[in-house]
Amino acid sequence: MEILGENIKLARKRRSLTILQMAERANLNRNTITSIEKGSPNVSIGAYFNVLRTMNLQDDFLKLAEDDEFGRKLQDIKLLAAVKDTRKLKS
Repeated sequence: MEILGENIKLARKRRSLTILQMAERANLNRNTITSIEKGSPNVSIGAYFNVLRTMNLQDDFLKLAEDDEFGRKLQDIKLLAAVKDTRKLKS
């Protein structure tokens, strides 16, 4: 979360936006923006999304957990086990 907050802060600064400007555009208060930029887990995911959307970075948000390599490997193991079970039943 800290890395995400730092990335959001850098994106805001690259756009030359103040915390107050970001808060107004994202319809959040200044303290929430500060908490987001610190990576606070106490801020709702919706608030994080609003900030990203304000900077036109919402597509980055949608990529979270998109490439689930570990989950795919677990699924493949189950699929392979099911194929082996099917072969045993046919024998």
